[in-house]
Amino acid sequence: MPTVAFHTLGCKVNHYETEAIWQLFKDAGYDRTEYEKVADVYVINTCTVTNTGDKKSRQVIRRAIRKNPDGVICVTGCYAQTSPAEIMAIPGVDIVVGTQDRVKMLEYIEQFKNERQPINGVRNIMKTRVYEELDVPSFTDRTRASLKIQEGCNNFCTFCIIPWARGLMRSRDPKEVVTQAQQLVNAGYKEIVLTGIHTGGYGEDLKDYNLAMLLRDLDEQVEGLKRIRISSIEASQISDEVIEVLKNSRKVVRHLHIPIQSGSDTVLKRMRRKYTMGFFADRIKLLKEALPGLAITSDVIVGFPGETEEEFLETFNFIKEHKFSELHVFPYSKRTGTPAARMDDQVDEEIKNNRVHRLIELSDQLAKEYASNFEDEVLEVIPEEAFKEESNEGLYVGYTDNYLKVVFPANEEMVGKIVKVKITKAGYPYNEGQFVRVLDEPLQTDENIRLSS
Repeated sequence: MPTVAFHTLGCKVNHYETEAIWQLFKDAGYDRTEYEKVADVYVINTCTVTNTGDKKSRQVIRRAIRKNPDGVICVTGCYAQTSPAEIMAIPGVDIVVGTQDRVKMLEYIEQFKNERQPINGVRNIMKTRVYEELDVPSFTDRTRASLKIQEGCNNFCTFCIIPWARGLMRSRDPKEVVTQAQQLVNAGYKEIVLTGIHTGGYGEDLKDYNLAMLLRDLDEQVEGLKRIRISSIEASQISDEVIEVLKNSRKVVRHLHIPIQSGSDTVLKRMRRKYTMGFFADRIKLLKEALPGLAITSDVIVGFPGETEEEFLETFNFIKEHKFSELHVFPYSKRTGTPAARMDDQVDEEIKNNRVHRLIELSDQLAKEYASNFEDEVLEVIPEEAFKEESNEGLYVGYTDNYLKVVFPANEEMVGKIVKVKITKAGYPYNEGQFVRVLDEPLQTDENIRLSS
């Protein structure tokens, strides 16, 4: 049986797509092996979001070539899409496929075996208007399933290369989304994470259909689904209709990831972001009214070209005032080929690092504050895996609907199920909890115990 090994760099969408590509290989009779082992085919799913992403991708490609010079080396993903010639120039690379036509990968491998000529299968992504269906009936990770609902982005923020790597906004057919969601629930998943390149933009290219309607359809039509999580949504996409759906839904969780990038209107303008801080504040207020206890996590870029101390403080104070529950903080890094990389007044690295640290400290403080609201409450957790940080046997870690990480006594059988857990000690990065009961099982009342004995 031929073997294939995968290495995925970058975001959740790439991880999703690697699983989809693995399904294609599995159906063609391949066995999956570890990337560190000798395989017949290596598939490297690359990232290009930063210059470092490109560099890491090249290192991983070379590692596979060294591991098995006779293996077929197949490179795909964002870096493959934007720079196929750079990748083809690496001696030993056999096939390059971008962020589309992944279905052709197996054909290319057969073609390569016959002709022994490198194949460049990358074509212009900007001309693609149709969502490429890639099915993932189940995941190697058995607790949270991702479901990709859209591809591409029309925003062209000045710091970002992604529209050139992924093309313009294309939404997946809603029927396909619902069908695959049901397939995942049937495979045992209780939680589905809706993901994409610009997830909240779902439906912008569809006639008479939008994200709010998709959430409603998933809520009503997918039987046995307990949690719907949106991987990321832009403030400008949180319409009143979306808020209404969140308010009424029993399945959409109390956690939204809303990238802010900067809390200063002047910086946002230079970034070419599509909202003002006044608008962002208004959306937060309405969301928190609709979903009491909502956790809002966010991404922030620090040290964008020209960012002054005043502009940084606007960001810092906005985040502090609106009590985000956790931040992913990134120092701005130049991405070759983007307008921001060519801007004057790039910020000094030392200033950037100082600001990053200040924001990370704030994030830790806000995360602890947010978690402390739930001490002594009983929340629903899906245990994901054994807790590895201590020698205490029998501790497992999982997430509540509002994205608190909880460590509590559990066992292997509970993994992937929904269990009730009482938060005994709030904290960050994790909370300590006490197991109450498994949700899907009947309550043990005295009556039940008598009847079963």
